[in-house]
Order: sequence, then C-alpha cells, then structure tokens
Amino acid sequence: MTSTTPTHPAPTEPAAAEPVVVIGAGPVGLAAAAHLLERGLAPLVLERGSRAAASVASWGHVRLFSRWSELVDPAARRLLSRSGWTEPDAERYPTGDEWVESYLQPLADALGDRVRFGRTVTGIARRGRDRVVDSGREDQPFTIHVRHADGRTDRVTARAVVDASGTWTSPNPLGGDGYPADGEQEPAVSAHISYRVPDAASPDDVARFGGRRTAVVGSGHSALTALVVLAGLAEQVPGTTAVWVLRRGRVDNAYGGGEADQLPARGALGVRARDAVSAGHVEVVTGFRTRAVELASRPDGGGALTLVGEDGSRVDGLDEVVGLTGFRPDHSIMSELRLRLDDRLEAPVGLAPLIDPNVHSCGTVYPHGAAELGHDEKDVYVVGMKSYGRAPTFLALTGYEQVRSVAAALAGDREAAARVELTLPETGVCGGAGLFDDSDATKADGEQGGGCCAPTAPQLVSIGAPSSSGGGRRPTAC
Repeated sequence: MTSTTPTHPAPTEPAAAEPVVVIGAGPVGLAAAAHLLERGLAPLVLERGSRAAASVASWGHVRLFSRWSELVDPAARRLLSRSGWTEPDAERYPTGDEWVESYLQPLADALGDRVRFGRTVTGIARRGRDRVVDSGREDQPFTIHVRHADGRTDRVTARAVVDASGTWTSPNPLGGDGYPADGEQEPAVSAHISYRVPDAASPDDVARFGGRRTAVVGSGHSALTALVVLAGLAEQVPGTTAVWVLRRGRVDNAYGGGEADQLPARGALGVRARDAVSAGHVEVVTGFRTRAVELASRPDGGGALTLVGEDGSRVDGLDEVVGLTGFRPDHSIMSELRLRLDDRLEAPVGLAPLIDPNVHSCGTVYPHGAAELGHDEKDVYVVGMKSYGRAPTFLALTGYEQVRSVAAALAGDREAAARVELTLPETGVCGGAGLFDDSDATKADGEQGGGCCAPTAPQLVSIGAPSSSGGGRRPTAC
C-alpha cells in the first residue's frame, strides 16, 4: 500500500455558518472534528455520554493490540501540540482507560464547546423533507433532532452530517438466526447475560463469575480473552469453570495462528486460550446454534441457566452467559435519509466489497475515504466502526483516514479527498484486544517487528465504542 506526501492546510477559524454535525465523541468522531476544524469548517460534536469516549471508558481495563503510534490521529496531534500536550511513548500499548485519559479527553478539551455532552441524536432529515420528497431536497440543510440528558428536546441545523456513533451499544444477540434467543430478553434471564469481557480486577465481576459456571458464546478475540480471564479466575477462586460455545463445527482454527501468527501477541492469546482448555478450566461445545435460554429454579435459591440449540441439544448447569458474537449498526436515526447500504453487511455499498469478511482479512482491506463512504443523500457520511456494518476488525488508523478524506470532500478539496495518506502494514494493524501480559509475547513482538498486538490485560473488540452519540468499539479498535 502506498501513500503520497500530504500537504495539510493551515488551521483557520471557521466562518460563521451552519456546522458539520459529528455524532459521537469517540476516537473517530473527535478526529473528524479536528480535521474539519483544520479545514476551516465548523464542527459540532454531539455525544450521548457524559464524557469523551464514553464507550471506550466502558472497556477501559482492556489493553489494545495497537501501539500509541497507531492510535493518534495526525490532525488531532497537530491540534493538541498547540496546547502543550505531551504525546505518549509511541511504542507502548495503552489500555482503553489510558487512551481516554492521555489522548481522547485532552482532544475533547482542546475542541472546547464544539463538543456537547448529554446529547442523544434521535433523528436526522432534510429540513421539511422526508425521504420520499425529491423537490428541493439538496437545497435544504439537515435538521438534527436531539434529546438532552434532562429530557428536553431541540433541533440543530447542519450543512452536513458525519455519523461516528459506532456499534458498541448494539451487540449481536445469542440467537443463531440473528434474533434474540427465546427467553434472552426476559428480565430474570437477562440479569445473567453479559455482552462484554469480564474484568478480573473488578470485585463485582469476581463475585459474579468466581466459583461459578459460565458459558462464553463466540469465536473471536473477545471470546478468547474472556476464556483466558475466566481461566485465570479459576486459579484464584475454586469452582470457577467456563464452557466455550461455538457455532462452527471445529475449534482448531478458532485459536488463530499461535506461534506462527505474524502478530505475536495475537497468537499468544490463542495459545493461552488453548492452554486454558488443556488445563481443564474450559469445556468446549462446537456446532451449537442457540435457539433459547431457559432458567429453572434451584434448591439453593439460585438460578440454573440452560442454552438450547436449534437441534435440541442442551448446555446445562450454567450460572452466567457471556455473549461475544459481534456487533451490528443501528441506522434508525437516519431512516428519513437516502442511504445506500449493502444488503448483507449494512455497510455503504461502495465500501462493502472491500471489507467482506468472507473475502478479506484486516491485512487486505485498503485505506478508503469519501468516495467509498458516500450515499445518495449528499453530504452524509457514516464513518468509523459503524461504517463497517457487521464486518469485524476495524482499525483506528482506517477511521482516521476516512475522516481526513471526508473533511477534505466537505471542504471542496476533491484532490485531497481522493488521495491516500495512510500506509498500513500488510499484516494489518488488527485492532481488538488481548491479555498479553507475558514478557515472552512482548519480546516476540519486538523481535519480529510488524504486528500490532501487545503486552497486557483484558480485551476490546472493535471501536468501537459508541453510542447514538457514542464513541467508539468494541470493540476492534485499534
């Protein structure tokens, strides 16, 4: 992958005009604001949470696979440098909390009142036009419907919309057909279901999972990390066991490349998960597609969960279930706009062929920008993890390149919008997470070069973290 030598516009104070509304104050949303500001446009970031990168903060105990050098947007760096910001060590691998405290919150502070918290976007439309009306459509600005944290509602007028709200708040359900399993949403049952990686350092999670039998449903890096966490907890709290429930028929390739993985720390995660299974801390169930979750009373007053498969098979005797089966976008706030989304991935149709997980890995997804992210509705862009729809393995660097291009397009600089200003390692800077505390994993990463994974603790899966004004996720945020 090649890149050109970019020339960056000198920062200018935005002219008084309708703003470009950015939805979500996560890593990509804040980067979008920095690029828009640098282009002389007026960004207005609407964030549902009460702080910057609220979704990232919710998985703050997780260490990313990516180094700091891969987590700081160039325009954001230029903005922060004017405030005396000290950039973290480029070769370190931060946790989610460190990412927020050392970069994302300072970036939000530097943007000042251009970032508004406690603002949930509930709808977007052309002023006075629903999605059916053609007449005068592109001549009208956008109307952003907003609900404040205190329940008040109002409207914001915008010249363009950049949706960076992510997918963190829309985890996939347990059901094998894409819908919630029978019983999954019943209060008594849902109280025992979690959709995040447990935190072994949290007293609440130790109390919830320690000494108990937990099913982990999923086959990605989040699931592997959860298994390693629970296996570690089993060595501290007797009686802690895990059941790994996979839809696929075999478990072998779910461990990844192990010692042969081009990303050593990622490979180390698979090795540790395999060791947890070998040590007897984890039971493996393959070829299981969940149809229902049942809850029966127990003589000791506790609950007994059972997963029921589409073929009638059962996984009994569970206390808790951790569902880690991926995320999906929620485009409902744009139901009155004319989006062009791929039928399968729910990603922009221009981007979908580049990220189809049946064809591509993170190492073969090339940088892309405004051209691939555009819709029939002019000046509307979905960026960041949400732009990938249901596809996995999103990279922060990819998101930063997206918003650089989008900002250039909105400023009328078509040449810069079409230019590629990012070079990715051919192995891909695969975001996500891992429990790579082992010194051997860190050493291997340093010796072999490349790779994006690193030393440390719990996990993330995408960037996603997000909110309807959220920021960020899952999850694979790299």
